[in-house]
Amino acid sequence: MKTTPQNNPELITLEQAPTLAALFRERVRRSAGRKAYVQYDSAADQWREHSWEETARQVARWQQAMRDSGLKAGERVMIMCHNAWEWVICDQATLGLGLVLVPIFMNDRAENIAWIANDCQASLLVIEGEEQWQALEPVVERLASVHTIVALRSFDAEHPRLLQLDRWLPDAGGELAEEESAPGELATIVYTSGTTGRPKGVMLSHHNILWNIHAALKLFEIAADNLFLSFLPLSHTFERTVGYYLPMVCGCAIAYNRSIPQLAEDLALIRPTLMISVPRIFERIYGRIMDKLRSEPALKQKLFQRAIDTGWQRFEYDQGRAGWSPALLLHPLLDRLVGAKVRARLGGRLRFTVCGGAALSPDVTRLFIGLGIPVQQGYGLTETSPVITANPLEDNIPASVGLPLPGIEVKLGEGEELLTRSPSVMLGYWNNPEATAEMIDDDGWLHTGDKARIDAGNHVYITGRLKEIIVLATGEKVPPADMENAIALDSLIEQVMIVGEGKPYLAALVVLNPEKFTETAARLGLDPSDRETLRNERLLDEVLERIRRQTTAFPGYAQINRVAILDEPLTPENGLLTPPLKLRRNRVLAACSKEVESLYAGH
Repeated sequence: MKTTPQNNPELITLEQAPTLAALFRERVRRSAGRKAYVQYDSAADQWREHSWEETARQVARWQQAMRDSGLKAGERVMIMCHNAWEWVICDQATLGLGLVLVPIFMNDRAENIAWIANDCQASLLVIEGEEQWQALEPVVERLASVHTIVALRSFDAEHPRLLQLDRWLPDAGGELAEEESAPGELATIVYTSGTTGRPKGVMLSHHNILWNIHAALKLFEIAADNLFLSFLPLSHTFERTVGYYLPMVCGCAIAYNRSIPQLAEDLALIRPTLMISVPRIFERIYGRIMDKLRSEPALKQKLFQRAIDTGWQRFEYDQGRAGWSPALLLHPLLDRLVGAKVRARLGGRLRFTVCGGAALSPDVTRLFIGLGIPVQQGYGLTETSPVITANPLEDNIPASVGLPLPGIEVKLGEGEELLTRSPSVMLGYWNNPEATAEMIDDDGWLHTGDKARIDAGNHVYITGRLKEIIVLATGEKVPPADMENAIALDSLIEQVMIVGEGKPYLAALVVLNPEKFTETAARLGLDPSDRETLRNERLLDEVLERIRRQTTAFPGYAQINRVAILDEPLTPENGLLTPPLKLRRNRVLAACSKEVESLYAGH
């Protein structure tokens, strides 16, 4: 396999920093006065930059506060807050003292947090502010092992265990601690959100994570002048490894997005050069672009499509998969008229983006790549720290999830299941040796649960889930994810889940885009403020027709026959999506049982 030489003099090698805490100390030593983190200060109504040296001073203060709280090496610290400079400070303070960080998804359900706290026997819980406290208060007495709860944002509340950050921190903290656990020992426990049952605590070592980063950097050269924009939750290992620790290895700065609704604005303001994302973000941007295009004159629509087609031809030519064509002579002009304008809306400086978490639709991929925004799909699991495969810039096959990172073994097992083995594979599940044994066999192969194929060039293609298959009453088998991806490209449909296990036909649960719903309801002469409009036959027929247009390429038995429109979106907060926005199918089925029942009434 061809690897990419690293010409970045700022890069910190695995030998120079064998632990995550050593990595931070080395970065502070090398880059003390340089910009490290950028985030919005809502109180001052402005963006603020924080240097590595300033970050280190705060980490030392937190470490002293943790010592004063009686924390000892090996104890667990939970954190539940949005991506922020303080998240990094808490993490680095924890790691440097040999403590174990347990990230919790922001706004997770109180019952789930209580279960996790008791499972890992956490000693300290860091929350963002009043909203999290109000959610936790009903279960706080059940957090038996948690002796201190620290709130980053001040608010009025009294509880023996609750402290505001400014009262908990000392005025100064001295030198950074160097008391971390050994490279191969536990650094963090990440609870996977799973589709059923209680979450499992994935145990990752310093070496698991750092080895994974350095394997990825053999495929990608990342210069120190890059600026990352971080918006995926740091509680998810994809963002934590690739969007937080990897930039630290390379000497890059990170800016934190204010919120997902403000992402478009922040892209234009921050002008990042690299971005870690999931398909839903690209799909939303795609939907807005295509929706706006439909209102443009036919000539402009044709010009836009020609720019995409020519840009794609140029991409295939550059990749060595297509010959030169005279049509490529038009590429500079079309790119100036179309591609450059779209890129400007994303800040105008994106060198490439990494997409993971789920499959990205070919139409979406073609649009972004055709407009000059390289999208590199990858694949991995929390249990593998997380990256297993990625598409290099010079060998990018968008239909695949890329090549195994150098040093990572992959093979196909029974039922074409993808198996992997490497130093990135987790230490195991916390307090759950049975689940560990089910996941990792005696030869060290981790069973991903995903079906795959591997081509002659070693590119991996994910073809489905071993268990994520709908079997109709007719015996026909339908993998729902591809159909859902296709349906979600319609601008009216914000979310969709296909149902039909054991039923005579497929149906769909959908959540509509609020703005498009208002427009569509008005066009149909319906009242968008009346919730009964969601059950109006004219609206249901409109949605069903749109779904059928999006799924014409699928077999006849895989067509959607009926649709139910949900009142509320599926979110991680209500437990119906995982933090990286994957459907929790069984939970959705349980929560929407009445709607599903109505879809098959009389059958």
